[in-house]
Amino acid sequence: MTKIQEQIIPFHSADVGEQEAQAAAAVVRSGWLTMGAKTIEFEQKFASYVGAKHAVGVNSCTAGLHLALDAIGLKEGDEVLVPTTTFTASAEVVVYFKAKPVLVDVDPETLCIDPVDAERRITSKTRAIIPVHYSGQPCDMDAIQDLAARYKLHVIEDAAHSLPASYHGVRIGAISELTAFSFYATKTLTTGEGGMVTTDNGDLAARMRIMRLHGIGRDAWKRYSAEGSWYYEVLDSGFKYNLTDIQSAIGLVQLDRCDEMRSAREKIAARYTKEFAMTQTLQVPTVRDNCDSAWHLYVLRLNLEQVSITRSEMIEKLRERGISCSVHFIPLHMHPFYKQTYGYNTEDFPVASEEYMRYFSLPIFPGMSSTQIDYVIENVLEIMKSAMR
Repeated sequence: MTKIQEQIIPFHSADVGEQEAQAAAAVVRSGWLTMGAKTIEFEQKFASYVGAKHAVGVNSCTAGLHLALDAIGLKEGDEVLVPTTTFTASAEVVVYFKAKPVLVDVDPETLCIDPVDAERRITSKTRAIIPVHYSGQPCDMDAIQDLAARYKLHVIEDAAHSLPASYHGVRIGAISELTAFSFYATKTLTTGEGGMVTTDNGDLAARMRIMRLHGIGRDAWKRYSAEGSWYYEVLDSGFKYNLTDIQSAIGLVQLDRCDEMRSAREKIAARYTKEFAMTQTLQVPTVRDNCDSAWHLYVLRLNLEQVSITRSEMIEKLRERGISCSVHFIPLHMHPFYKQTYGYNTEDFPVASEEYMRYFSLPIFPGMSSTQIDYVIENVLEIMKSAMR
């Protein structure tokens, strides 16, 4: 096949259009741009969608994780269990408190946090666990909840990848004490930037609402509206983490389309898996029984003993053919900060270290055409055939 020099298939393309544009424009015309009634509507509809009692809009999933840890009262010297195969945000929020992110190895099938390894790393200082639903695949929440109950740990789910995913028929966002979602540009629901935290605990929700806007008393945004007042009280030293009405207007449109977009990604994943499962050179993603993945990512793995190329070479060969790929993620224990600060070594995380060498993420987004999907499949298989030992 002729190599294509220009990229014709991006790794991701946000599924936004005229509906989102009109919703944002309506907010602009209203004259109220920051957090207000539209954000409250988005929070209420989001909570209803996932099945939680409360949803708190924030400007990123990172902010949501930070507020969640603040809400449980994390303190300096505490420890929080975090999978090493994740984006740094999952662990860096722990560092904000001068607490320690205790990295945990991952399950070899799903690349989600390994509950068995997590238990081995629990100490008297462990306060919480942050399971990350890697690629949109739910973690083993029964095992994690059992672990949390036995050791009296808070569970804060990092659901940046997993809207809408479900575990044993329950939507992610309605299982644990706290769950943080991402609405970044590449995510399954996007507002450009943004996020949400869900909980059934009214006290935790109230705390997060106060702390997301400078620690000012609840509904502080109303003081700028017709029903508001110039008077306010600072209840604590908070943050500037609020979501805006422009973002929320886009989010409401996206939320209405969330199931439709997931269905489109699932169909792409099914086509990939059908074709790639037929070669011994590749390992396709695993979806646990009684789970529905959000299919935020399609993570393919090379069976390195069967091929003569590396993961990096595979990505480069696809790039040369106009197909953009990525890697999710470089495990945290391999980064200088975590190695130098906490002394983590590759040997401490054998599964994550080994799997990192062979996984890469293929394009998967609702707007992919059938021709584009076929082109990805054809090129991956062609490269694998030429690289087979």
